[in-house]
Amino acid sequence: MNRLKDMVVCRCEEVTFGQIQETAEKHQCTARELKLRTRAGMGFCGGRTCRVSVDQMIASAVKNVKMSEIPLKYQPPVRPITFGSAGEMND
Repeated sequence: MNRLKDMVVCRCEEVTFGQIQETAEKHQCTARELKLRTRAGMGFCGGRTCRVSVDQMIASAVKNVKMSEIPLKYQPPVRPITFGSAGEMND
């Protein structure tokens, strides 16, 4: 179980399964609140990688919520760039 808690769900913000689960259970928050509290889905990819996992976690942790009530918005970057150019320094 400890390994599951340490599993990174949002790679961009380095948010773990345990952090999301604990926050959702403690605060019984909406998807938006969970996103703001943990920053899951707010990284470089804009939630394209972790959105489905975070939605499922909210549905299982927050009582009396349906999947249709979890509108975790994700947004692609303004303009796509390569990972290589994201790490480059401008002179």
